[in-house]
Amino acid sequence: MNSFRFNLQKVLDWRQTQLDLEEARFKQQLAAVAELDRARAALEAAGIHAEVQVRQWRPVAGRDVTALGGYRLHVMAQEQEIAVSRAKSQSALDAQEAAMLEARRRCRLLERLKERRRAEWQAAGDREVEELAAESYLAGWVRGER
Repeated sequence: MNSFRFNLQKVLDWRQTQLDLEEARFKQQLAAVAELDRARAALEAAGIHAEVQVRQWRPVAGRDVTALGGYRLHVMAQEQEIAVSRAKSQSALDAQEAAMLEARRRCRLLERLKERRRAEWQAAGDREVEELAAESYLAGWVRGER
């Protein structure tokens, strides 16, 4: 009996490569979203730290309060920019996840087909062995009769 050969192996390899690529892109996009989250958290922490620091000063000058107000506006504007960027990145992440899941589905489909074909090949091999064993037994039995 000849060895198992899956006719669509090159297609399966190609689909696996596509899946690997889509997974890498997904991880990259996920990292971009996480980086935006970290940047927002750092900016928020810096704003809180500045406000606490100014409130602890004795005496507080008017220009310090004005500067703090300007810094708050700057922080809010930066947070808004980060929020817009994060929304875009999240949208891209969702699209990339869909592409990755589709690539995974296509790859799994071919893998299941390969498993099914291997099982069919194995069953055919088992039948062939059974037939040879039966023929051998019958040939021996016929020789024994004579």
